[in-house]
Amino acid sequence: MLRRLMIGAALVGTLFAATGAHAEQFVSVGDYEIHYSAVNSSFLTPEVAQANNLQRSANRGLVNVSVRERQDDGTTRPVNASVQGHVSGLTGTQESLSFRTVHDGDATYHLAPFTLRDDENMRFELSVRYDRNAAPEPVNFIQRFYIDR
Repeated sequence: MLRRLMIGAALVGTLFAATGAHAEQFVSVGDYEIHYSAVNSSFLTPEVAQANNLQRSANRGLVNVSVRERQDDGTTRPVNASVQGHVSGLTGTQESLSFRTVHDGDATYHLAPFTLRDDENMRFELSVRYDRNAAPEPVNFIQRFYIDR
């Protein structure tokens, strides 16, 4: 159990450290925060990648979405969500994103791998449904990646 918590904490730390060059990225919708990031999967340690069944590769990326609901006391709690979307490059070729959910202690992540395109702006178009009674929230962002050779 302790090993799993350490690996989970390592996943969180890796995802946050890898996106440290960017300001915290999230969208506020009512009482909800939709956090998102995308990183090169080679930033993951081998242990974290293996424990979470993720492929490490110089030409593979990982998009991470988490939804948190703000509580009256100022804290947030994780919310299960349904995430769909795609990523495209300058050529317009779209790659569908297949998200899977990872529960780690008090955190819930929705992760999807994708193919990196070197030195190219990549457009992420996501649809996040955090409430069955509400329409999905669009989350769109553009990020440039460089492949380490």
